Parts: sequence; C-alpha cells; structure tokens
Amino acid sequence: MKILITGACAVSARSVLRSLRMSEKFGNAEFVGWDMCNLLYGVYEGVFDRIYKVPAVSDASYRAAAEKILSQEKPDVVIVVPEVEVLYWAKNPFPGVACILPPPKFSELVISKERLFSALAGTGLVPKFLTVSAAELEADDFENPLGYPVWIRDGAAGTASGKGSFKAENLADLRAWARINHGIDRFQLSEFLPGGNFGCFCLFGDGKLVKMAQAERIEYIMAKVAVSGITGNTSKGRLLNDEKIRRNALAAIEALCAQTGETMSGLVVVDMKGDADGNPLITEINIRHVAYSSSFAAAGFNISEYQALLALGRGDEIPAGTEKIFPKGNLILRDVDGAPIYIEKQEKLEVGDFVNGRANRGH
Repeated sequence: MKILITGACAVSARSVLRSLRMSEKFGNAEFVGWDMCNLLYGVYEGVFDRIYKVPAVSDASYRAAAEKILSQEKPDVVIVVPEVEVLYWAKNPFPGVACILPPPKFSELVISKERLFSALAGTGLVPKFLTVSAAELEADDFENPLGYPVWIRDGAAGTASGKGSFKAENLADLRAWARINHGIDRFQLSEFLPGGNFGCFCLFGDGKLVKMAQAERIEYIMAKVAVSGITGNTSKGRLLNDEKIRRNALAAIEALCAQTGETMSGLVVVDMKGDADGNPLITEINIRHVAYSSSFAAAGFNISEYQALLALGRGDEIPAGTEKIFPKGNLILRDVDGAPIYIEKQEKLEVGDFVNGRANRGH
C-alpha cells in the first residue's frame, strides 16, 4: 500500500500522516509526500519515506509536475491537504487516482470567507459581518454598523492561522490595523464573539455523513506573539460532543449544497465561535484537515483512516457509528517541539504532588 499526502511539510499534513501511522489498516504503508518545501523542518523531519518538491498549485507547471509524480509513484490513494490544492483537484480531477474531495462549487464558495458569509447571511448561522477595503476604512464618512468591539481579519481565500486578525475597540484601532497590514487588500469585519472556539470535522460519502468529531481550541502556541492572541496552532484543547455544534455545522453544509446543487463528499472542518449566549456561529469552513486529526486518532477515532477507506471504495470497513463519545475531562496538549499528547482525563495536581512520567506519556 502506498499513500501520497500533498502539502507534506505543513502541520496538518503531518497530522494526517501521524494518524495513518496509528492505523491498523494503513500503519505499514509507504508514505510519499509532495510540497513546495518552503518549510524546511518538514523536509528534514524524516516522517515520510519520500518528499518531492513541487511548484505552487497556481503555477502553470503544477499539473505536469503532479502527473509525473503520480505516474512514477502510482499511489493507491491520495489525500490532498492544502485548501488551494483541494480546490484545484476538485475542479480538475486526476483520472484514475483514488481520492475523495468536497465538490468543486462548494469548495469555490467556502474557500472565500466573504462568499461563505454572504451565502449564509440571514440563516442565523454566521455572525453579522461587513467586507471593506483599507481605503473605505480611511474615508471620513466611514461608520462601523457592527459596533465595538469588532473582529477584523483578512478575508481572502485560503487564509489561515489568524492572518490579519485583531479585536478592534474603536475606529482608530481599525484604521491603525489596516495601515499595519498594508499588504491586505480587503478586510472582513464581523461581530465579536466572546465564546469558545470550535472545530467540527465532517466526513461525507455520496451525500451521507459518515463521521463527525468536534474539538475546542482553548489556548494557542506562542499566543503572545500575535496581537489577536490566535496563532492557528492550539497548545491546549479538548475533544467534545455537542449537539449545537453538530446541528449548526450540518445546517450550514446543507444550506450551501442546496445553493450549489451538489452532493456533499469528502472532508470539511467547520470552524465556529460561541456568541454571548453560547450559540456556536460559523466563522469559516476549511476544505482540509486541521492539526486536530492525529489527536482524534489517538483517542480512537481515526478520521484520516476513514477518509482513505472511502477513497479506496472500502467504506464497508469503516466502524459503525457517526461519532465517538469522548470522556469528560480529556485534554489535548501541543508544544513547539513535540507531537500532540492526548490525555483521557486530566489529573488535578496540588503542590507537592508528582506525575509518573513513564505512565503518563499520552499518545
């Protein structure tokens, strides 16, 4: 068995790899990756059997480079990770390659936060929002109808890791942030949501929800270096089972597919944030894995494995049940220098207590 994972040097792709290494079905597979190889750590980490350097998906030479590697390696299944690459593959399939992806019109819609919010406007599933240019923010007559505080961020397609994000307390903050981030053409202003930060993984096959898993991001790696406090890399979190998150995620996907006229397939991650009343509102929909994938696998719910089985036409081998009930008090810990650790139940430590390091290594 040979599995090819694209975007191999990035955190999310390596999380997929870790998940598949845990799989009884795919753990002994040969793993090949490709990437632009800008992140040298991923190149030299040594977790893949081979990593090829490829051009950006926007480059005219991308198709030929991809076809050459696919012809040479002949992978049994491909898992595409970067969003812009998922969009390309959804719109321009590679014949004969086993791969399962979200449909193309859906992908084109949700990869842009501006289009996503507009498509879901009036449903009660997204916060109030407004898209503005830096020039509009500077205009003398500009008024923010959303009130303050307000969230400002880069709304461009495929942006991640909290790029250009900031909690503005007044108009002066908005203008100052736009000036600092002068490389961003258009900003998305949205209602500030004070509640929890959630990610809901949804895996579909032929319009049917096959698996769902939820996680909450509580703290972030190197949060102090980002003005927003959000770096996109969770340092502390937990796995959840929440009916409101489930309901809103599926309602959003159903509403979007009704607009595009497509049957849902593949993996998406619906990001949400809680409003003042605790209602989880959609902030973005990722058409890719995020770094929580291997944490779910460590907890016995291997979404990467299920995705590969679907792509291979082996859906009958996927365990029954849409969700797994995670234990209360579970914890996900991540750090710059180590793989994620899954803890089923956190121990409360008092001064003078100790932890048995060998017995508590997690996964």
